[in-house]
Amino acid sequence: MNAGARLAVGTWVAFLHADIRFPAEAGRDLLQAMRDSSVAAAVWRLRIDARGVWYRVIEFGARLRDRLGGLPYGDQGLVIRRALFEAIGGYPDLPIMEDVAMIRVVRRQGPVRRFRSALLVSARRWQREGPVRSWLRNVGLLSAFLAGVSPERLVRFYRAEPPTT
Repeated sequence: MNAGARLAVGTWVAFLHADIRFPAEAGRDLLQAMRDSSVAAAVWRLRIDARGVWYRVIEFGARLRDRLGGLPYGDQGLVIRRALFEAIGGYPDLPIMEDVAMIRVVRRQGPVRRFRSALLVSARRWQREGPVRSWLRNVGLLSAFLAGVSPERLVRFYRAEPPTT
C-alpha cells in the first residue's frame, strides 16, 4: 500500500481492496469530501455482495465496530489526504491488522468521516470459509491484536486453511 501511495499523484490517496465494486454514490461522497477542507480521512460503509441474514449481521457488526470502537477495516476503504498519510509515516509494515493499526494513528490526528454510501464487497471469502466462522475468526483476531498479541503471531491464524468437511 505504501508503494502504491508513492506512485500515486494528487493531494488524496485512496486504498480500496481489489474485490470491491465502487458504486456511483460512493464516488459522489468522495468528491464532496475532497472539497471539504475539514475532512482529512474517510471510510465507507461495508456492504457484502450476497443474500442472507448472516451477511447482514456481519455488516451490522462492522457498523458497530466502526461507530463504537472507531475501527473500520480495510474492506471499508480509506481515503486520506496525502499530507496526513505522509506525516504519520504511511501504513505500518505488519503482516496483518495494518488497516486497524493505521486507522488508530489516523484517529489520533482528528476525526475520520464516515460516508453514507457503501462499498460493495465480494462475498467469496465469507462463502468459502462460512460467514459465521469467518466473523468469529476476525473478532478473535481483532480482540487478540487489541490485547497486544503480535501481528506476526496472528497472521498464522488468519491464513490457516479451514478444515474440509
